[in-house]
Amino acid sequence: MPLKNQSEFISLVQSAFSAEGVLARTATHFKPRQGQTDMAMAVAKTMEHGGSLVVEAGTGVGKTFAYLVPALLSGERVLISTATKALQDQLFARDLPQLVKVLELPLKIALLKGRSSYLCQQRLESHGRESNLSDKASIKSLSIVREWARITEGGDLSELGGLEDRSPVLPLITSSRDNCLGSQCPQFKACYVNNARKQALSSDIVVINHHLFFADLAVKESGMAELLPSVRVVIFDEAHQLNETGTQFLGEQLGIGQLLDLVRDILASGLTVAAGLCDWQGVCSELEKAVRDLRLCIGAPLNTNRLRWTQLIPDGINPEEWRRSLGELNNSFDKALNVLSMVSELAPEFPKLYERVSNFKHLVKHFSKEPKVDQVRWLEMGQMPKLVEAPLDIAQVVKEKLLGISNDEKPGLGESAPVVSPMDQSGVNLPRSWVFTSATLGSDDALTWFTKPCGLQSSEILRVQSPFDYPNKALLYIPRNMVKPSDANHSHEVYEFAKKIVDLLGGRTLILTTTNRALKFIGEALSMHYQDNPKIEVMVQGQLPKRFLMDRFRSGSDLDQPQAGASGAGFVLVATASFWEGFDVPGNALQAVIIDKLPFPPPGDPLVEARCARIEEEGGSAFNDYSIPEVAVALKQGAGRLIRGETDMGVLVICDSRLMSTGYGRKLIKTLPPMRHEENIQGLFEFIEKLNHAN
Repeated sequence: MPLKNQSEFISLVQSAFSAEGVLARTATHFKPRQGQTDMAMAVAKTMEHGGSLVVEAGTGVGKTFAYLVPALLSGERVLISTATKALQDQLFARDLPQLVKVLELPLKIALLKGRSSYLCQQRLESHGRESNLSDKASIKSLSIVREWARITEGGDLSELGGLEDRSPVLPLITSSRDNCLGSQCPQFKACYVNNARKQALSSDIVVINHHLFFADLAVKESGMAELLPSVRVVIFDEAHQLNETGTQFLGEQLGIGQLLDLVRDILASGLTVAAGLCDWQGVCSELEKAVRDLRLCIGAPLNTNRLRWTQLIPDGINPEEWRRSLGELNNSFDKALNVLSMVSELAPEFPKLYERVSNFKHLVKHFSKEPKVDQVRWLEMGQMPKLVEAPLDIAQVVKEKLLGISNDEKPGLGESAPVVSPMDQSGVNLPRSWVFTSATLGSDDALTWFTKPCGLQSSEILRVQSPFDYPNKALLYIPRNMVKPSDANHSHEVYEFAKKIVDLLGGRTLILTTTNRALKFIGEALSMHYQDNPKIEVMVQGQLPKRFLMDRFRSGSDLDQPQAGASGAGFVLVATASFWEGFDVPGNALQAVIIDKLPFPPPGDPLVEARCARIEEEGGSAFNDYSIPEVAVALKQGAGRLIRGETDMGVLVICDSRLMSTGYGRKLIKTLPPMRHEENIQGLFEFIEKLNHAN
């Protein structure tokens, strides 16, 4: 229960972070930091009084302890949401147990992930057959899963390690909202998902992720519908991803991959439970053909990840083929519904399959009409395209469903009503507390890049600067004579400059690109240049699984010679997209980050265009009010890869002359960590020499 004396709670938090406090006495590597204490006190006061707090805590502040200690000392039930499963696992397996032990608190902690993170015993038994897989690697992975399934207690697939997020094995061994049989499942009592939910409901601290949180807001089936009303304090770490994650779940999606999974499940269930009663092969062949025809109609991936769709038909798609494809898909759904209705009482799988087909039929009807006025629609391109419609941001949902504020500033009602706050022992509703934190949330004091699309403009704002000695530990260099980023030779000049850095450092370099084209060119050029150099190994994103690339870069080890290059020297990683954030390499394994050009939002992206159009309609400037803040945040994320610890040193090279030649460029430089800006290339080389002497 919450502490009766709130002043005692505030005092306990402040004492914990003092030079003589419990953390200084017992926590490994802890030392008092004023910024960390300031953040912890702000979090504690928000927990005491309720309301919402937004905290941007620079690298090295220690934001995790700054919110965990107040959460643990408060006596409240607390929900902690992160953006990634990796941070979830870190909080649950390392940070929380350490603090619970240090603070000597009798608290129960639970970890709750989405369905796809847990083994589904029923699907492994019914669908996990080698005949459903075509390659030897997947068949081997399935065999490993079977062995592990005999010994696992929690069924969390992260225990397995090497199973990739896009492995074709996953749909065979995990459930989704669409195919879960619920209480009708023969394995219901032993279900790992249900067991995880039960543990969460009986725990004091529950660690979830943003995907799970928003999935529940959208469909109320993830277990959060029961959990959230009993929790008064909710903390979002890695909050900078909240808006993009939320928009994924607050609209509509219809994916080719989902439809092919449906075909496979209908065929497997039909042949297993009702063979001979229906023409399962014929029905599924027709449905699969309709799905693949829709895939062919969409066409091959273009130079954009998202294809504009503002009218009835997506841009560049043949209208007749599009209508015919959707019509054939709809007819195939009708035939599938007919046969499934005939066998609905034979097994619980069939009513669930009937429901899935009905839902997909509804989505086809939805996407056959023009987009809603307040939504943006696009085709997500790739090997498995998706039809997507989503809101421009999550502001309205956060205001109404979380904060309880509707457009007329009155508590939301009906579908928009906020989650009910728990009561204290006297039956009085307690004010709910929301904490949002990340290392990068904006470039202005109001953090509007984050607060506006998330509906948090009225929140308390706190910005805590990094304690790292950037002026002496890091150097920023911007090549003045490099061609403009729009020049066809730009990537070649980035490659030539990168070689100089790699040669001087003997590796230890991360090159971040803004496009796949630059990634391919620079990665291939560096790989070819160093292919005969045994002292330098070039790795390129996409060649190997992301987890392998990160671990290999951090350790600098060789698979066959685990001790080789233990210092991390000799490795170069060329990457884009997801490597701009969440990739931490403390120590001297990484001492140079090279960014090819300013990370402007992709031109032609339908979501970007719609957001810019709204800003212009409201009288703002799309460039100044959207593009530049987006660049500032992305640039800070990329630059943040360089210095991850107090003793780290390194150089940041941004190969974009616009930083020096434009007004907005000079403003962007000011948003970066306060590292020394060197304009003379000789000064850059001297600093690198200093790094080499320090290693």
